[in-house]
Amino acid sequence: MDIIVEGEYEAFFYDSEQNKRVIDLHGRGYCYGGLSVLLNRKRSLRSVIAKKGTLVFFLSRQDFKQLCQAYEEFFHFFTAEFGTRMLNDAYAHFVKRPTAFEENYIASDQLYSRKIESFVYRDLVTCPSDTPLYEAAQLMARKKISCLFVQDNQQRIVGYITDITLRDVVARQVSVQEPVSLVMANPLVSISTQAYAYEAILLMFRTKSQYLLIEGAEEGSYLGFISRNKLLSEQAQSPFLFIQSVKLTQSVEELKRKWGKVPEIVYQLLNRGVKPEIVNQVITTVSDTIALKVIEGVIAEVGTPPAKFVFMVLGSEGRKEQTLNTDQDNAIIYEDKANEQRELVREYFLHFAELVSERLDAIGFSFCKGGFMAKNSKWTHSLSHWKRNYTSWMKEPDPETVMKFATFFDCRYIYGEAAIMDELRDFLDQQLQEPLDRFLYHMARNALQYEPPLTFFKNIKTFTVGGHEVFNIKKTMTPLVDLVRVYALQKRIFKTNTGERLKELKAVGAFTDTEVQELMHSYYYLMSLRLKKQAVQIIQDKAEPDNFIDIRSLTKIEQVTLKEIFKTISNFQTTIKLQFTKELFG
Repeated sequence: MDIIVEGEYEAFFYDSEQNKRVIDLHGRGYCYGGLSVLLNRKRSLRSVIAKKGTLVFFLSRQDFKQLCQAYEEFFHFFTAEFGTRMLNDAYAHFVKRPTAFEENYIASDQLYSRKIESFVYRDLVTCPSDTPLYEAAQLMARKKISCLFVQDNQQRIVGYITDITLRDVVARQVSVQEPVSLVMANPLVSISTQAYAYEAILLMFRTKSQYLLIEGAEEGSYLGFISRNKLLSEQAQSPFLFIQSVKLTQSVEELKRKWGKVPEIVYQLLNRGVKPEIVNQVITTVSDTIALKVIEGVIAEVGTPPAKFVFMVLGSEGRKEQTLNTDQDNAIIYEDKANEQRELVREYFLHFAELVSERLDAIGFSFCKGGFMAKNSKWTHSLSHWKRNYTSWMKEPDPETVMKFATFFDCRYIYGEAAIMDELRDFLDQQLQEPLDRFLYHMARNALQYEPPLTFFKNIKTFTVGGHEVFNIKKTMTPLVDLVRVYALQKRIFKTNTGERLKELKAVGAFTDTEVQELMHSYYYLMSLRLKKQAVQIIQDKAEPDNFIDIRSLTKIEQVTLKEIFKTISNFQTTIKLQFTKELFG
């Protein structure tokens, strides 16, 4: 243990990129190293830099431990300091962080360690025992529930009915005027909040019950209920069952927690050798599922939309290529309405979009800095207005317009009336059959604005961020996305995913098998590197993910691979430059 006599120690943790985190300055009289001796054997918990001229007295590990054993107050002085420090979330994270991500993203032993109180359970929805069956069915439809609990005259829960109960009622041709007490199921099955997940699941299988009441503090009182599907999906180690668990969530807070698990899932999948294009699909599916839950929740709150519409996503989400550093890019198209209804319709959708966007932001999908969101009045409009938008972008293009609005050619609807999106796509198909030389030329130029980061001598070109030599992997990938988009528009291919576009372009003869393989390998190698870097930043460093890759963090093999990929991108940029300049301007 070091006792500072004069000078200063700077103590901190290093994150995965060797950035200093949780920095503390300690001066005269501070005892450094005691906690590490007590808790971490011979290894220091933190790194330390001594200021020039610092003088310390050194107390051996053996003598320090003997003092702790002889004097209880001396021992408690250090343990109390550790307890105080562990109240700091950042400090606690770096003390406890794993050195490797070997544990499953949802550990199987949670079955045996997780208590019922840690689950989010649903509020009870009840009805009197004399409620007619048709009223009960209406209540269940309105509340979007699959289990309705029945109360007696003293408001005690005496049974329940489910969707299956109602199905059997119809099958047996029971009159819908009959009371729910005639068909309700019992006995009730309940469990304590202190019971473990495995106990709840075994109880459900044993009693053949799909639902468990959660017992309150007073006998006969209940806090809510939980379904067997919910419990099982929470334990799932498959990403597909994880997605099912997202579908069962009921609140913005729970959706936020689910989104917070995605970086761990991404890291696990990549580590197991799952292709990055599949990992992208998992991220996108979780993201879409969350957006759908939010949209459905807002509609239930503000009422049925006054017109048919689609909620569409743009950019990387539109291409199904989301990463872990993502913001909102969305828009709304609604059907054309008579003049007297236009303002009412527009007012509804702008209010609707505002609520959706705020909830997505609360979950972790931050507001788009460029304002490309449905809450922005520019991007919520009627179908005819959107057709005019696309016409102006394609027929009156300039470099700035094309660069700004290219994201709208990577659009995909996730909710609403498919026919509206089909009509817009048919319209674009017609427009793209007309001469659009200037538009395609500017789109091609857009694919050339970012050059691969290679020096004249074919080394990786870097710049400095926070003392690290890095390159921006997002900008490195952008030319691939942009050049594939140009070819897709030229050939009137309406897939939005880069990989899917490449396959379609190969099918129509725009690219050879070899070219497609080179582009696919390049794009998804970069995507894998980008996703893994962001996952490490979130999980291990508790930091906001970015797109900077420190070349010192790469192996020699990775660096050589990147150089070859950069050459591939550069060659394709040369090809597109020659082809589109020649074709469009002779």
